[in-house]
Amino acid sequence: MTVKSDLRAAMRGRRKQAADANPYAAERLVEHVGAMLDALFSSTGDFATDAPDRTLTAALYGAQGSEMDAAPLARALMVHGLELAMPVVVRRDAPLVFRRWRPGDPLELDQAGCPAPLDLAGDVTPDLIIVPLLAFDASGGRLGQGGGYYDRTLEALRAVDRIPRIAAVGLAYAAQEMDNLPMDPHDQPLDGVLTEAGYRSAKRISE
Repeated sequence: MTVKSDLRAAMRGRRKQAADANPYAAERLVEHVGAMLDALFSSTGDFATDAPDRTLTAALYGAQGSEMDAAPLARALMVHGLELAMPVVVRRDAPLVFRRWRPGDPLELDQAGCPAPLDLAGDVTPDLIIVPLLAFDASGGRLGQGGGYYDRTLEALRAVDRIPRIAAVGLAYAAQEMDNLPMDPHDQPLDGVLTEAGYRSAKRISE
């Protein structure tokens, strides 16, 4: 097994333990949504926009297994005035697309077998992408399931000269943090992580 394969196996177990020990973590983390949005999108935020009155869109995943439930966060983001979207796998070797979504909208299985909005919901480019993970570190390193969907997607979106830039924030239990995750050249770093303990901007190693 590779180092990452070993880590994934270990971190699946750790995440399951964290989920069992913190059944209300998803509700607790919404207390920190305002701080996260300020850190990202306020006039002094990392992703400040030149059109502050523009409605922002956040893309959230449908939790699988012991992943942190994103549903309470979705409701909180709507209270803060954001529109929502969900990712869709249209081809296993391609970047994700994002379709508009609101709680209660009909879903269908995408090419990866995950619930996703219908095609008629309409595609959108989000301002904020909430990313699931197995582990994270303080410099923005992320360990995912190994499918590469978010890495391909973030690489493609970050290659576009877009203002404002798109923010990628991991959603996790605080117990999923590790020191210095191994990162390959194709791995895309997170801009921050939201846990039940609060929001933290990533501290890039190069900074």
